[in-house]
Amino acid sequence: FVFDQQQRTTMVRKLKHHEKKLLKKVDFMNKNLRPVEIMHRYHIQKREDYTKYCRLAGKITKLTAMLRELDPKDPIRIATAKHLLLKLHGIGLVQKETDSELSSCERLTTSSFCKRRLPVVMTRLKMAQTVKEAVRLVEQGHVRVGPTTITDPAYLVTRQREDFVTWVDNSKIKRHVNTYNDTLDDFDML
Repeated sequence: FVFDQQQRTTMVRKLKHHEKKLLKKVDFMNKNLRPVEIMHRYHIQKREDYTKYCRLAGKITKLTAMLRELDPKDPIRIATAKHLLLKLHGIGLVQKETDSELSSCERLTTSSFCKRRLPVVMTRLKMAQTVKEAVRLVEQGHVRVGPTTITDPAYLVTRQREDFVTWVDNSKIKRHVNTYNDTLDDFDML
């Protein structure tokens, strides 16, 4: 029994709108589910952000490998390693800034960058219960870092700026929290 091309295409029904949307999210050919798992865990909406974090982690790992090939007493290696560790510690990707070994830079992963995103930091600071809720609050403009209001959930919070993550002054959430803590000022009600 031989089918020609026209008969084969007419045997399959046309996909409905919701079925097409579901098929866009699933890749049957690629077996690597790690990116999807990380994007789901840290609630990353744009795949470009994930690939950007992957590239950065790969470049830092590559730079660390190149530094390891140099002589340990080489002044260029010492200065570059110290500068790299200071930068990574300032961003919050490495725990110790005086790590003479470059082992912490070699273990840098994409998740390290994801942990510095504003919604994840908000969850860690107990400003939101879940990362998804924190993303929603950031997108709605309830959060500021220092004096600026942040509406992009991909904003990376440095170690210095972590202490300045607060609610926007005119946010109803801030008013609700202050009412609950019994610290609401009459001036704030205006």
